[in-house]
Amino acid sequence: MEKKVLKKEEIEYLGNLAKIGLTDDEKEQFAKELEKIIYYVSQLSEVPTENISPMWHVLPLTNVFREDEVRDSTERDKLLENAPDKTDRFFKVPKIIR
Repeated sequence: MEKKVLKKEEIEYLGNLAKIGLTDDEKEQFAKELEKIIYYVSQLSEVPTENISPMWHVLPLTNVFREDEVRDSTERDKLLENAPDKTDRFFKVPKIIR
């Protein structure tokens, strides 16, 4: 298991990018954790993928959109029957902008 030792400056740089202050103990802890992550990700390069075709999603997806169809909408008067308050042909709602 080959590990790259992260330098203190690199950890400080990452802390600055993340806008977090790190104590010396935290820098040591994060260095160890980041080294484990880097090692784990580097193992992916060892996986043989030459005969594997690229995929966009783990599930086979198809277009789920329906075709556009022209059809009649519900009549306005029928919709307004359920309105708690209405004015002429419109829903009446409380004013929210002053």
